[in-house]
Amino acid sequence: MRGLRTVIFYILLGTSGIIWSCVSLLIAPLLSYRARYRFVVKAWTGFAVWLAKVICGIRYEISGLENVPKTPCIIIANHQSTWETFFLSALFEPTSQVIKRELLKVPFFGWAFALLKPIAIDRNNGKLALQQITEQGGRYIKQGCWVLIFPQGTRVSPGETGKFSRGGAALACALNVPVLPIAHNAGEYWPNKNWIKRPGTIKVIIGPVMSPHGSDPRAIVDLNTRSQSFIDQALASMSPVHNSALTDPPARPATDS
Repeated sequence: MRGLRTVIFYILLGTSGIIWSCVSLLIAPLLSYRARYRFVVKAWTGFAVWLAKVICGIRYEISGLENVPKTPCIIIANHQSTWETFFLSALFEPTSQVIKRELLKVPFFGWAFALLKPIAIDRNNGKLALQQITEQGGRYIKQGCWVLIFPQGTRVSPGETGKFSRGGAALACALNVPVLPIAHNAGEYWPNKNWIKRPGTIKVIIGPVMSPHGSDPRAIVDLNTRSQSFIDQALASMSPVHNSALTDPPARPATDS
């Protein structure tokens, strides 16, 4: 039954994505950026989250909304599935997301995505990627956009931590804007390595904003460590799988001597 529901879900999601991308390519260029974001992203990603709930039984509960600042900042979240990409893009408006440059070449979806100020980076060139994040992210923050960054870079299964890159912390320190850490356990119901969806309630925890203490390398390491610590602790509180994986303290980035 779960397999059948998942197949129905993907057929409806894929069909709606193609239709919506085609419509967006015709209408979005005529709209202002904020109206374009609501039309192209918020409407469809909200539909995707709703579809996952109705077809696959994937619900969510969110805590910490009182921590969301009125002024856009850098959002740092763990990455376990596609669900959080949909959910966070609909929750924060408008959002510029750091993505792989190759995604813009995907027919229909990538073409529509290109209209929405994504920060498309070359992940094979770390130095250039960091420069792109800083330059484009700074420009979009000034234009009133949230910047969504998944420091792990790729999807990490529940119970695993993965590498936690400093790009988001570096951007926050360079711009002197706070970081809003967000943790979730979406991968337990929308698994990365298994196409079948599981019914259940995803927990989303929004932490308090964390301000940078300077812009030097030590400040970047400090902010990145604080963000990762919050996410790890939040995951441990909501997921026995992650909690067991943290029997030994997670590795911390070494500070400069």
